[in-house]
Amino acid sequence: MEKMIAVGVVWGATNAIMRRGAVLWDEALKSSAKANPESSVGQKMRISLGNWIKLLSIWQYSIPFLINLSASATFFAILSDAPLSLAVPVTNATTFAATALFGILLGERTHLPRAFFATTLIVLGLCFCIHS
Repeated sequence: MEKMIAVGVVWGATNAIMRRGAVLWDEALKSSAKANPESSVGQKMRISLGNWIKLLSIWQYSIPFLINLSASATFFAILSDAPLSLAVPVTNATTFAATALFGILLGERTHLPRAFFATTLIVLGLCFCIHS
C-alpha cells in the first residue's frame, strides 16, 4: 500500500513540476519561427522532432519526466503483487491530490476551498477503497 501511495505522490509532484517546464517550452516555441502551413510532410516532421528535442533539453521538464517514468516502472512492478482493483484507484487518487497540493506549493493560482474539499473527498474515497 505504501508503495502505491509513494508512486502517486511522485507522479503528482512531477506532474506539477513538469507543467512549469512545459510553460518554459511553450515560451521558447512562441519565440521561435512558426512553421509554414504549406511546408512538406518531411519539413513538418523535422519541426516536430526539433520541438520535442527542445522540450527534452529543458531540464525543468526532462528531469521530472525521468523521475515520473521511474515511478511508472515501479507502478508496473507493484501490479505484479497487488490487485488491480486496489492499485489503480489508490495511485490515481493519490496522484490527483498530490498534483493539486504540489501545484499550490509551487504557486499556481487555485481556489483553495475547492481544492481542499476535493482532496478531502479523495482521502475519504481512498479510506473506503482500502478498508473494503
